[in-house]
Amino acid sequence: MARSLPWMDSVGDTLQRLRETFSAGRTRPAEFRATQLEGLGRFLRDNKQLLQEALARDLRKPDFESEVSEFSMAQHEIHLALRNLRAWMKDEKVPRSLGTQLDRAFIRKEPFGLVLIIVPWNYPLNLTLVPLVGALAAGNCVVLKPSEISKNMEQVLAEVLPRYLDQSCFAMVLGGPEETGQLLEHRFDYIFFTGSPRVGRIVMTAAAKHLTPVTLELGGKNPCYVDDNCDPETVANRVAFFRYFNTGQTCVAPDYVLCSPEMQERLLPALQSTIARFFGEDPRSSPNLGRIINDKHFQRLQGLLGCGRVAIGGQSDQSDRYIAPTVLVDVQETEPVMQEEIFGPILPIVNVRSLDEAIDFINRREKPLALYAFSKSSEVVKQVLARTSSGGFCGNDGFMHVSLASLPFGGVGASGMGRYHGKFSFDTFSHHRGCLLRSQGMEKIYSIRYPPYTPRNLRMLLVAMETRSCSCTLL
Repeated sequence: MARSLPWMDSVGDTLQRLRETFSAGRTRPAEFRATQLEGLGRFLRDNKQLLQEALARDLRKPDFESEVSEFSMAQHEIHLALRNLRAWMKDEKVPRSLGTQLDRAFIRKEPFGLVLIIVPWNYPLNLTLVPLVGALAAGNCVVLKPSEISKNMEQVLAEVLPRYLDQSCFAMVLGGPEETGQLLEHRFDYIFFTGSPRVGRIVMTAAAKHLTPVTLELGGKNPCYVDDNCDPETVANRVAFFRYFNTGQTCVAPDYVLCSPEMQERLLPALQSTIARFFGEDPRSSPNLGRIINDKHFQRLQGLLGCGRVAIGGQSDQSDRYIAPTVLVDVQETEPVMQEEIFGPILPIVNVRSLDEAIDFINRREKPLALYAFSKSSEVVKQVLARTSSGGFCGNDGFMHVSLASLPFGGVGASGMGRYHGKFSFDTFSHHRGCLLRSQGMEKIYSIRYPPYTPRNLRMLLVAMETRSCSCTLL
């Protein structure tokens, strides 16, 4: 059984054990990789109630939200990897030049070796298993660092998950920022981090010391442009659902709305009605609204309630870590709620006079992880898509693009680097090795490369080096 590491043990010894497993080639066969993925599937099936209880204790997450955003997405990734594993592992043929028509040219997908996955607290099961699927499918040995903030899920993962994976290729490290910092002092072959941009910079700095490649899945302030040509009830339904899902503690949630004062007047009553329909007149008693993860985050969010003017909600109770679904208006760009990722059930509305002004507002800020545009006009949505940059984009809905394993998920600029989900996860945790195999024959033809150089040989060589997709040969 793989084990969690008390810090009295030598982390270096454990990493060395994992490296020896990788060097021995044990993780490379497709059969071994499939066995690990099947173990993850059994882990989900066997312990579903235990995992749901942990999510409820940490975040008071409704079972509906847990099923949609944690279990089903993780299970789908496992099934997808198992169905496609051999195809993903297969060498990928590439076009050849005239001078390489007699050779074999291909891309081989090789595991990096020993990879580190650092997990956040907001979707602690999904964001553990989905990257882990990619790392194991690609044939790596893995050190997993779950979040200490979602402490109940951390405990379940530490006590139960190792039973389902081979101890020779998997280890788990527990602890907080200090232990994570110590862990990052060691060399890994790849680091996958999900979390805040602040901690992302720390991870990238540590990785740079060893020239370790990284994927950084960070956050940001995700804009949501609402055009005047919209049905306010539809917009309210979709924006409220995705803003208050998981109590707003979602890195791809709409972080603020950009709209005209006229649309704001139409949107506010629609949002008021939608919030009441979703969560009742007293959202605190609703079984469909979770809670803030801990007191530190609650106090940070409570401070943001003083920005602008509360138009809807605004109630809070620290003893219950409860913040009502809230909408703020008259918000200024310089206020704290517009300077940091909110990560809670608070939705500011900022007024703009036109599409151009909205796009300028978006482009003045760091590139977000996600960007949303609502309009009955497809041309408006296409303009927002064409004239901005973000990790992902969705027109006329919330973060549904994240649910498609056929789309890459990742940030750009300050919202991160790298991508995963589905085959993108396998590719992220694989080194794509360019390979060319040539026989020792045909030396007379290949000798045009050698000195003494002549203009005729140069002309022939340049023609031979052009990449072609035809099947012609030198013969």
